[in-house]
Amino acid sequence: MDETDHHLLALLRQDARLTVAALAVKLKVSRGTVTNRIRRLEDSGTIVGYTVRLRPDVQHNQIIAWMSIAVDGNQTRAVIANLLGEPGVAALHDTNGRWDLLAELRAETLQELAKVLERIRLLKGISNTETSIHLETFRVA
Repeated sequence: MDETDHHLLALLRQDARLTVAALAVKLKVSRGTVTNRIRRLEDSGTIVGYTVRLRPDVQHNQIIAWMSIAVDGNQTRAVIANLLGEPGVAALHDTNGRWDLLAELRAETLQELAKVLERIRLLKGISNTETSIHLETFRVA
């Protein structure tokens, strides 16, 4: 990826609904160049999808929690593969420090969250977890 690709991705992160023509103007390249670069980034798996971001207060019925996860030995890849298949995991991050992974969990009810936590805790290769429920957001980037 070159500087133009990085700039293109930054623009799409800010507003994935920008038209190819608008992106071309902002990047100072042709529409064909933008189309080709987006297609290449999608084909390579760099861009894996487009989504809608909602204000946190709009998702008033959704429970968000953060789970810190410690992994046994060298089982990180297997644990990651299993967590990516868990529907309650909205995002998964590799970290440093005391915890190996950080998972963003989403559920509609506390009972649903409890089931997600139970399924994750039963995964082979997880030695310890700590979960915090997200209460309020003060700033969204």
